[in-house]
Amino acid sequence: MNILFLGDVIGKPGRDAVARELPRLKDALRPDLIIANGENAAGGFGLTRAIAEEYFGMGIDVISTGNHWADQKEILTHIDNEDRILRPVNYPKGTPGRGSNLYKTPDGKSVLVINVMGRVFMDALDDPFRAVDAELEACPLGEAADAIIVDIHAETTSEKMAMGHFCDGRASLVVGTHTHVPTADAQIFPGGTAFQSDAGACADYDSVIGMDKAEPVQRFLRKLSGPRFTPATGPATVCGVFVQTGPSGLALRVDPVRAGGRLTPALPLL
Repeated sequence: MNILFLGDVIGKPGRDAVARELPRLKDALRPDLIIANGENAAGGFGLTRAIAEEYFGMGIDVISTGNHWADQKEILTHIDNEDRILRPVNYPKGTPGRGSNLYKTPDGKSVLVINVMGRVFMDALDDPFRAVDAELEACPLGEAADAIIVDIHAETTSEKMAMGHFCDGRASLVVGTHTHVPTADAQIFPGGTAFQSDAGACADYDSVIGMDKAEPVQRFLRKLSGPRFTPATGPATVCGVFVQTGPSGLALRVDPVRAGGRLTPALPLL
């Protein structure tokens, strides 16, 4: 099975880049399922119903999120009724939405997608490791799911890597989001789980992690908050991770994906 995961899509520049590059990526990679992190889609902060529908219209099957998932309050009344949008699974019981779901590919395969948020330098949510463990126990790879993808939305590479090793042999891919910079550590762990610390962002990289650079730079220089951050509006690079799984559901290969914008292109060859 071929699965394409796209990192945090930052505002309209990121959405426009995905709309532009996704048809070519589909032709080249023939993905059975496409997942994109959408927590920064609405002006860099949150997700709206209209933008979610825009994603689905592009051919994105699942939208994962992170710490900004509820910034646009309209999503709170929509997420319970839209099982293609996930929020982190380790939010407290009673929070709207769901943190995981089982999806069917066009050829009838089942893919479990789990969205979880780290706790180091982040909000003090429930234990992400226990939350993911419960999902993996309830829907084992190779039995109830043909593939399992874990999006760990976290600040530190150590927590992301620990989650990858924790899931090794039980998930197809563990991929990090949130820090918006693609890492160079795509690999398959000894147990067969693919991993990359951060998928990167779909954003203009002439920026500070996708945001117009003027305000972040002045905050570092003066330690004073000014206007709210806004997405950088130059040509965006689409960043993500491609994983190919075998009959067991474990990874056969994992490759970084980069298309358009300023970063060096990376397009896996099948």
